[in-house]
Amino acid sequence: MKLRSDSFNDGDFLPIQYAFGKRSAEGQIDLSENRNPHFAWSDLPQGTKSIALLCIDRDVPTKPDDVNQVGRVVPADLPRTDFSHWVLIDVAPTAAILEGAYCDGITAKGKSGPEGPHGTRQGINDYTGWFASDPDMAGDYYGYDGPCPPFNDSIVHHYSFTVYALDVERLDVDGKLTSEDVQSAMEGHVLGQASMVAKYTISSDAKEQ
Repeated sequence: MKLRSDSFNDGDFLPIQYAFGKRSAEGQIDLSENRNPHFAWSDLPQGTKSIALLCIDRDVPTKPDDVNQVGRVVPADLPRTDFSHWVLIDVAPTAAILEGAYCDGITAKGKSGPEGPHGTRQGINDYTGWFASDPDMAGDYYGYDGPCPPFNDSIVHHYSFTVYALDVERLDVDGKLTSEDVQSAMEGHVLGQASMVAKYTISSDAKEQ
């Protein structure tokens, strides 16, 4: 099973138009175009009936004390955790994910769901929790919302886009889907998978780990 993208090459930095946030003139954060990247797959396993896609940032700080604080730096040795940026299921195996078809811009308070384009379903991403205490942004963030790592993080973040070939047309999970819900529901149904990793940073001083 193979995965490719017209938007970036595996291991490269993700272009700014696919990010939620970008570096501002003051070295902090401005909002970006927040378009979903393109993806297409080939050499699917026999019996594939649907595709699922997850996008996870595995470099998110576990403590918020220094995050986006002027004059401070998020240390490289801080333990890191996962942050979900996209949960997409029930994609037809013959389809492709076109650039901007699932997200084109930032929607304050989040996009609606779980129904997505072309008969797909989308779960909530982790901006739902991140903005929960912000009255101007709080809501359920369904579908894709791109990278916005801390402007003062000392490391480059890595975003794993993984597609799964499943033996069911509709994954047996409902409601306000999370990445964890989908991963549990996929157990025993994955025929194959393929991944691409994109890097992204807002800090000009961030280093690769």
